[in-house]
Amino acid sequence: MIKTVRDVSLGGKRIIMRVDFNVPMKEGKVQDDTRIVAALPTIKYILEQKPKSLVLMSHLGDPDKDAAKAKEKAEKDGKTFNLETYLAGKHRMKPVAEYLAKLLGTKVVFLPSCIGQKSAIDALPFGSVAMLENTRFHKEETAKDPAAQEVLAKELASYGDIYVNDAFGSAHRAHASTATIAKFMNVRVGGFLMEKEVANLEPMLKNPPRPMVAIIGGAKVSSKIAVLENLLKNASSLVIGGGMAFTFLKAQGVTVGKSLVEDDFLDTAKQLLNHAQKQGVQVILPVDHVAAEHFAPDAVPVAVDAQALPENLMGLDVGPKTLALYASALANAKSVLWNGPVGVFEFDAFAKGTEQVAKLVAQATDRGALTVVGGGDSVAAVNKFGLASKMSHVSTGGGASLEYLEGKELPGISCLEQK
Repeated sequence: MIKTVRDVSLGGKRIIMRVDFNVPMKEGKVQDDTRIVAALPTIKYILEQKPKSLVLMSHLGDPDKDAAKAKEKAEKDGKTFNLETYLAGKHRMKPVAEYLAKLLGTKVVFLPSCIGQKSAIDALPFGSVAMLENTRFHKEETAKDPAAQEVLAKELASYGDIYVNDAFGSAHRAHASTATIAKFMNVRVGGFLMEKEVANLEPMLKNPPRPMVAIIGGAKVSSKIAVLENLLKNASSLVIGGGMAFTFLKAQGVTVGKSLVEDDFLDTAKQLLNHAQKQGVQVILPVDHVAAEHFAPDAVPVAVDAQALPENLMGLDVGPKTLALYASALANAKSVLWNGPVGVFEFDAFAKGTEQVAKLVAQATDRGALTVVGGGDSVAAVNKFGLASKMSHVSTGGGASLEYLEGKELPGISCLEQK
């Protein structure tokens, strides 16, 4: 288990802390503060310990990628593109710092860069909170060359005596501010959010309360195959839903109409089904569907009371018989892991299956099961249906929780001290 802020003395020390404040923004305003709120317990605890200063750092979006897209569009439209003008109001941490200040009820000093801030930090009044500008404004943050990353990491390390990583959502990234900085810090610990994520995800991989049911959905098999394979070790039932289910159905010779299929993964799907059978893991695939002729919010839903789909239809949600199978599998579950929706829940006509899964998982929690929801879309779903508080744990890290469940070592966690 990682050491946390509770395990070290913070009084009078300078703290440099990585947070995940990569929040949706519109016209310079925070649209969803979930990730900011998730870091508050650690921030407040540190401030209660009377540190000399607390300096926060985070990325916000991907300025390079977004600028490249904007440039391409401008050139296509025959317009001139100016990078400085484009970035003037975008990807800036200042509005986030101001938002955090309101939540904390204390001033948050905004520092306009990640470089050259040591004298400004040293001059802060005792107990101050400061926030650096977007770490991704520096190409060294994400550089593939370790030496380039180390230049920024050393600079960031000079701002603190203790490194705290509470950015689980970025823990799978081996970046200057998430992992490389730890090379230059004597004290490297996790925050409460990091601790909570590890404490809830680890049992699902190592020794979950049994029987354990894993519900894996989403569009593509390719992005989830490693998770599925890793979960076969501990799951008694594996529910496969969403677009990825059609690759498995086609691999079994079922007609899937116009549904999403990854033909390159048909053999992989067959192998996984064989592996599950040998392990004695029950695999539940859809047996009926809610389909449509095309993929659109206003598409007319068509109930298909069979596993096979006609040629003119694509499956966009699961039907009532499939939901009955889910309910049966979850009835006695002692632990449930849910990653990915079972239908296109963003379209109201095709949201019923995912909403019902959320309700079934919430009911399992009420019965005393350990329930963990991980992955961006399933988290968005439980929030949409107002059921996030009914789960044992809702992970804040999409890509990070996925890689953790694959059994990968996450650089932002492995760089921290162990208890």
